[in-house]
Amino acid sequence: MSRTSHSTPPPVMEARRWLDGVHFPPDRPLINVSQAAPVDLPPEALRRVIAEAALHQPDAHLYGAVLGRDELRAEVAAQWSAAYGGEIGPQNVAITSGCNQAFCAALATLCDEGDEVILPTPWYFNHKMWCDMNGLRTVPLPCEAGLLPGPEHAASLISPRTRAIVLVTPNNPGGAEYPAELVRAFFDLARARSIALIVDETYRDFDARTGAPHDLFTDPDWAGTLIQLYSFSKAYRLTGHRVGAMTASTARLAEAEKYLDCVAICPNQLGQIGALWGMQNLAQWLAGERAEILDRRAAISEYMPQLAAQGWKLKGAGAYFAYLAHPFQEGSDVLAPRLVRDAGVLTLPGTMFTPTDDPSGARHFRIAFANVDRAGIAELFSRLAALGGPGWPLAPDGASA
Repeated sequence: MSRTSHSTPPPVMEARRWLDGVHFPPDRPLINVSQAAPVDLPPEALRRVIAEAALHQPDAHLYGAVLGRDELRAEVAAQWSAAYGGEIGPQNVAITSGCNQAFCAALATLCDEGDEVILPTPWYFNHKMWCDMNGLRTVPLPCEAGLLPGPEHAASLISPRTRAIVLVTPNNPGGAEYPAELVRAFFDLARARSIALIVDETYRDFDARTGAPHDLFTDPDWAGTLIQLYSFSKAYRLTGHRVGAMTASTARLAEAEKYLDCVAICPNQLGQIGALWGMQNLAQWLAGERAEILDRRAAISEYMPQLAAQGWKLKGAGAYFAYLAHPFQEGSDVLAPRLVRDAGVLTLPGTMFTPTDDPSGARHFRIAFANVDRAGIAELFSRLAALGGPGWPLAPDGASA
């Protein structure tokens, strides 16, 4: 068998195929809440910087350093040091071809075949897919109240083959913002058990809290345990340019360089140039983006009562995501394609974020509202509420009865 045969198909691509042959009338267009990637263009000023670099900066078209452009690494180090109150140097930062690649590189430096990685569930599906394709055993850590994982439960799952615990905060798919003391408890656990703590902060720019979301970088020996991941895609709408970052020890990045040199050689030069300019010039604009996302999060809570009346429950909301429990008898994997036809809504079932033997996946949907404004959220909830409660009739052939 091949490595890829051990993994599921890409969930977003699978969901897009549910649209085939479905007509959406003008008065009820498709509401796509299946993917978190922003579809709006980067600000015009940022696009102009990229265009000027493409026209006039020769090195923008050449191979660069495997670990990224020096000036971008230095900017990340400086801003992270200020934001988290710790000491982070450029030598602690690697620029990667998106945050997914940063995760893959991190595991490549940590794990051999047969090793174990603890992932809280519901998990980010690409993390699970990468473990499966590399012969790693994924150990699920079911989340507790508020979709928060428990350090005590995690401690009971650690074995001699465990190499890392992975946290995503703000969380994808659940939206939960992990309290600083919870993140610290996981850090202390990982350090005590001599394993790595990977903290994926792709959505840090849209955290509802002010100040540092955790204090891990204030620890003088943070690099002995912590690997932090980040994405420029969400902050500056650079999804197509594939720019992410990994912050870790210099020894860890030296190992990551081997992996990165084989899969991409270097990150996208134009994307790095755009990310650097964004970090240096778009703080006020990004604050506006954060305010908009927080307003959409508020809209989720404000419109939730009409769904709650039908038996739905809001399990988590934050960053780009809301995680909803539905009231229907069928599982979300069966209902999701039907929602396309019956409600004009494309969303992902919870089964794409949980182990196959975990019944909770069938009870939930992930709503990604990065591209749906307050009015769109109102319409989304109206359509879902119109389906009715637990008695929503569904015929065996998949059509509404």
